[in-house]
Amino acid sequence: MAFGLEAIDWAAPWLDPWREIGQVLAQQVNETAGAGLSVAQALNSTSLAPVQFVPQSELPAGMAYEQYIFDTGRVPTRDGLHDFFNGLCWMRFPKTKVRLNQLQAAQMAQTGIQPERGPARDALTLFDENAAVFMAPDALWQALVAKDWQLVFGSLRGLWQDSTLILFGHALTEKLVYPRKPITAHVFRVQAAIHSIANMDDWMAKELSAPMLASKPFAHLPVLGVPGWWPGNEDPAFYADASVFRASKA
Repeated sequence: MAFGLEAIDWAAPWLDPWREIGQVLAQQVNETAGAGLSVAQALNSTSLAPVQFVPQSELPAGMAYEQYIFDTGRVPTRDGLHDFFNGLCWMRFPKTKVRLNQLQAAQMAQTGIQPERGPARDALTLFDENAAVFMAPDALWQALVAKDWQLVFGSLRGLWQDSTLILFGHALTEKLVYPRKPITAHVFRVQAAIHSIANMDDWMAKELSAPMLASKPFAHLPVLGVPGWWPGNEDPAFYADASVFRASKA
């Protein structure tokens, strides 16, 4: 059993930023399936993350996952796609992941552990699980916020060549192992000249705050609509599905 990692298509264009690290680690797990190598052990085989990955069983009963990471520097990790991609994100965006964890811990210190997370903790979790980070010209970003799909994927389609979209959320990346047209990212715009993922990590770690994320600074994007990410979207009729490419409620 390889915990589902054998299903990952590393040729998928949305996995470009993750392929160099992820493919090697997934192969380690797949090749030693049944021999005892866990996802946590594979993730720990590099020194790229500022945390240690440990079995989920190490999380004490009744203790919040985020608090445990904040207190110990250890990330409880299950054997599966979800936590595998979470580990890769810790490697690619270490400063941002630390920042999100600090913000979660600060929220818990203020409000305690409540049955409902509240808007700030909800937004932090949403970013961690389902965000994609976008660098794009103003016109394309404004059309995306307005859900003007005819502009986004029609007359402004050429601007995608001057844009960069990078998946951040590990739940989002997990869902795309089995691509479906309705899979939608919460897109966060990087408003700076960024030339590498390391620069993006630095910028986000400085910029992200609980109030800012609670204000919901996201646009919605069905990610298989991204030009070059899915063969079917070369046909304009791909975007005519109003159940996926929904009109703005404004």
